[in-house]
Amino acid sequence: MFIADRWKDYEVIDTGKGDKLERWGSYILRRPDPQVIWPPTADKKLWRSVNAHYHRSSKGGGEWEFFDLPETWEITYDLPDPEGRDSLRFVLKPFSFKHTGLFPEQAANWDWFYSIIKNAAKDRPVKVLNLFAYTGGATLAAAAAGAAVTHVDASKGMVAWAKENAALSGLSDAPIRWLVDDCVKFVEREERRGNKYDAIIMDPPSYGKGPKGEVWKIENSVYPLIEKCLPILSDSPLFFLISSYTTGLQASVLSYMLGRTVAHRFKGSVSSDEVGLPVTKSSLYLPCGASGRCVFDR
Repeated sequence: MFIADRWKDYEVIDTGKGDKLERWGSYILRRPDPQVIWPPTADKKLWRSVNAHYHRSSKGGGEWEFFDLPETWEITYDLPDPEGRDSLRFVLKPFSFKHTGLFPEQAANWDWFYSIIKNAAKDRPVKVLNLFAYTGGATLAAAAAGAAVTHVDASKGMVAWAKENAALSGLSDAPIRWLVDDCVKFVEREERRGNKYDAIIMDPPSYGKGPKGEVWKIENSVYPLIEKCLPILSDSPLFFLISSYTTGLQASVLSYMLGRTVAHRFKGSVSSDEVGLPVTKSSLYLPCGASGRCVFDR
């Protein structure tokens, strides 16, 4: 399992009976997680001491119950910089379907590629493409490491949120292109333009629509998209990273997709696993999807 265990401003305090108890900075949230089918470890008093609780509906979706939570707040993540200078800062807010605007388990991937980019950037320019880029965690980690990043997401609101996170992280002047676009069509245009990238990151949703109504269904669309990315990888690529929160696209499936495409074309090595977070009150690690990583032999 790829473990995100370097957080100071975030922790999974406990899990049990379909819920997880989390600390986001100074605030405690209780949110649903259907895979948590075991009983909690901590006592009931701790579970009741929350700033907000997202109640899942049996009909789908759900709603927040707020007790003492601001509309927005911020947390920090320290990247593995030996000199301790690179930190990312994120603005959080509870919004539809239980989310806060950040997936903290992805820090395991940020740490991994941050070191790859930082080492490569000592000797050459590094260009990174981040597809389905959401609120910019991976974009900011890559930029902090020294890469020029192209950030693509179909949601105008998510791109604006990512820009806000960049400003908070002191990366307003970093070489980041912010694009509201359909990821598939953007990749197709980049091939026609002859543009190349040294690394590609993608975190595709299970289902979505582009800014002009383009339909994305991951089971049908993700493998063709990986194939479309092959012509826009540079002659000496660094890595290819894909994450999945979709049931059925498990770690081995990510390995097979990468192995048949980018690893085959560029002589890469693939490793895939679940991504997880440590649970403070138990010895468990909470699984949070999967990631496939391909690094290239250079």
